[in-house]
Amino acid sequence: MLTQITGIARQAGSMMLQYRDAAIHQKEGHYNFVTDADVAVQQFLKKELMSLLPSARFFAEEQENEPLTGDPTFVVDPIDGTLNFMRHRNASAISIALLREKRPVLGVIYNPYAGEMFTAQAGQGAFLNGKPIFASTLPFESAMVSFGTSPYDQELARRTMAAAAEFLLQAGDLRRCGSAALDLCDVACGRSDVFFELKLRPWDVAAGALLVQEAGGCYISLGRGAPYFDGPCGILACSVPCREKALRILEEN
Repeated sequence: MLTQITGIARQAGSMMLQYRDAAIHQKEGHYNFVTDADVAVQQFLKKELMSLLPSARFFAEEQENEPLTGDPTFVVDPIDGTLNFMRHRNASAISIALLREKRPVLGVIYNPYAGEMFTAQAGQGAFLNGKPIFASTLPFESAMVSFGTSPYDQELARRTMAAAAEFLLQAGDLRRCGSAALDLCDVACGRSDVFFELKLRPWDVAAGALLVQEAGGCYISLGRGAPYFDGPCGILACSVPCREKALRILEEN
């Protein structure tokens, strides 16, 4: 099934790029948008993925969703990094996960701008374009820290920036990508060492969480302990050497 899903992701990525100047619509919340490309790509993904596994459920960003169950479920973000897509920043991705019992067993994230296909299956490692990838082993003091700003929630945005300041003072440097899926890929392949965001949805993280774990990194649902994919949640993804100090900073802020 992984081969079929990566093929579907490539087709979705090509479709996304063809919609470069898609119409933009305001969503509920501060600086929150959807484009016609998001909708078209999601419709394509739903059709193709459900044809692979007709008994599965489909849980995605641009639709009303029933609560997740233990049934096999595709969790999809048709364009993660919509604002980047709108502004032609070339940092957006297709994110597809297959969950069983609310846990990802397969994850695919495709960055069509870079031609990078990240894949993982539970217990089988993580890969970039077919080659194994691994989380970093750098110490926390040298860590590259990426983060999401939670712009839809003013209080979380303030806490995020307070935490980011501490990371800047105690670790190496900061980066802000604008796509949680790509940030998780960066942790999985060692391009960065820490990623945190205080409010994300299952479609933002389900595939990337599996990638990080299969690459030997840590994925933590803040305030919930084990990985959690039922609803909105803060998350920390990091390399093993950075786990303790990164958690401490987030707990203090």
